[in-house]
Amino acid sequence: MGVVFQQADYASEAEETQEKQPTEKPSTQTQPEKRKRVTENTLKAKKKKKNDQKECIIPQKKETEDEKSTKPKKKRKKKKTITDVLSSSEPKPGCSADLQNLVTQYFSDKRSVIEQEELQLLDSCFLSSNDLTHTLSSYLKQVCPKWAKIQKQHTEMSSVVLLIVCSSALRTIELIKQLTAFKGGAKAIKLFAKHIKIEEQVKLLQKGVIHIGVGTPGRINALIEKEGLNLKALRYMVLDWNWRDQKLRRMVDIPEVKLDFMKLLENGVLNGCKEDKVKIGLF
Repeated sequence: MGVVFQQADYASEAEETQEKQPTEKPSTQTQPEKRKRVTENTLKAKKKKKNDQKECIIPQKKETEDEKSTKPKKKRKKKKTITDVLSSSEPKPGCSADLQNLVTQYFSDKRSVIEQEELQLLDSCFLSSNDLTHTLSSYLKQVCPKWAKIQKQHTEMSSVVLLIVCSSALRTIELIKQLTAFKGGAKAIKLFAKHIKIEEQVKLLQKGVIHIGVGTPGRINALIEKEGLNLKALRYMVLDWNWRDQKLRRMVDIPEVKLDFMKLLENGVLNGCKEDKVKIGLF
């Protein structure tokens, strides 16, 4: 009997296990989890590949940048200025031909051929030029040996016997200081625009006899136009030709000064030279 009961118990346990088996979760529910894992793994693998590619590319870029940095850069050629040209060349004293060439070049597109011929000056119109060994006083003593006599004979108001033309107010003051050994008892006047009104200069010229005028071509032109200064008594015009400023420019290398100077030549100086009344010197 005991055996029969045991078999019955085993049969009932088997039935229970059979009944329990369908209630357990199917193994198919693990498939989505596997898919997720697979997709996650593939994404990670792709990211790794991209990262590996980036890591491979970055050093290549660095290499190209390094190569660029090591390559010599092409330098652009700078245009040479007047200062560059003059600093590399030896100073040469100016001569009458330099002034003639300057006048011809300036008026080449402003005058007809016949008018340009009239602007040409003879060699007799020029004083000897400074050879860069003279001071202003020593040069003037050479070109004006009879200055004492000329000075006494001068009685014209609003006019000067000697006109020294330079580029700036500061240079004017320097030249007047250098005149001490030459001028003797002659009176000199500053003819520039800086800090001096033109009306004051007109009054000074009209008050008494003045022998020497030193100044810029711009202010000299303005005085001539206002009839504060005339060239009736003018016998010598000396150009501060060889002096150079901080940029190594001569008086005629500065565009505005050059323009005023050419206007001054037209305002009566060239005519005075042709009539053999005025002599030009290059200091």
